[in-house]
Amino acid sequence: MSAVIQMIHRGGVASAQGFTAGGVHAGIKTAGDGVFDLGIVLSDSPASAAGVFSQNKVLSPSVTLSSRRIANGNARAIVANSGCANCSVGQQGLTDAEEMTALAAAHVDVDPEEVLIGSTGLIGVELPMALVRQNLGNIILSDDGGNRFARSIMTTDTHSKEVAVSAQIDGREIVIGGCAKGSGMIHPNMATMLSFITTDAAVEPSFLQQALKDAADASFNMIDVDGDQSTNDTLVVLANGRAGGAEIRGGTPEAGEFQEALTYVCVELAKEMARDGEGATHLVEVTVEGTNTLQDARRAARKIVSSLLVKAMIYGRDPNWGRVMMALGNSGIEFEESDVDIFINEIHIVHEGMSISYLKDAVVSSMSEEEVRIRVRVGSGGGSASAWGCDLTEGYVIENSAYST
Repeated sequence: MSAVIQMIHRGGVASAQGFTAGGVHAGIKTAGDGVFDLGIVLSDSPASAAGVFSQNKVLSPSVTLSSRRIANGNARAIVANSGCANCSVGQQGLTDAEEMTALAAAHVDVDPEEVLIGSTGLIGVELPMALVRQNLGNIILSDDGGNRFARSIMTTDTHSKEVAVSAQIDGREIVIGGCAKGSGMIHPNMATMLSFITTDAAVEPSFLQQALKDAADASFNMIDVDGDQSTNDTLVVLANGRAGGAEIRGGTPEAGEFQEALTYVCVELAKEMARDGEGATHLVEVTVEGTNTLQDARRAARKIVSSLLVKAMIYGRDPNWGRVMMALGNSGIEFEESDVDIFINEIHIVHEGMSISYLKDAVVSSMSEEEVRIRVRVGSGGGSASAWGCDLTEGYVIENSAYST
């Protein structure tokens, strides 16, 4: 059975029952109109919790602390900052992360062990704890504070990334809402991101962890901007059960419906991250179909969307399909060249591994659209997957050539 999913236009991480959020400008980032850099999300009741974190060998102590606490399967609050990654600063990083969660816990009246933390920004700089101590208590939490929280985790993002949906599960409406940040240092295996998701569904913790991992594999692990993986990636979901009903457990029809809704939210947030890649002018969607396995389709789609030559091709509106074929061949999956068909914005340009007659001007014109879709069919297998990325522009080089200066 498929879940009936509807978008909630007000969106955000405080959309589900029992969640509030807020953000302030603490001075961690340079002040500006509407700038926030410190925020909190709170569940008013105990919540199941699950997380997926960076696979980088260099980790922020904020990641270390959150991954340790979330192993208990529950949490009540999240505190997050932008402007400082709290990474590569030695033991002080863990000391500061623990203090920041303790300050947040005191502010919202929960146990510090129930507070998770996310940090993003410049690596190699200590958290300015004097500013955190001075301003964290100024965060006002409300059920319409999701946008302030979403803005408090932005770094080079050009806009906040928020989504919320409702779904009918077992005759009961549940809400899943979330936000994300990420614009550069993005590559499969979590990307450079913070994403926080909340739901008022009642979900058994071990199933929630598996559901989040599966959703991440279909979304955040299928995006690429620049091939680099961050030290601070954090994806967390809290489920407080305020919608009522029996606890959702793995292996049930309700589990499948919840998985569908959670994955939908993660995919929408992941696409917004790819769309907002540093310097990007196009969102690129690559779909590979007809592979022997889902894993093969994912591997090939990721390889194509992360190819710098494919990214440059999109930016130049150049239907140089040989670059797509090259990236496909580099993916390592099994296929026959003579079985490959390639489409750009559904214009068929390659059949059975060779160029066919098409109107080049029509393809070039279609590549001026904000979204460019590349579809590659490699055979008649049942595997199919999509990956998302963006074009590579001068803007990316300019933005990252002076990031710390």
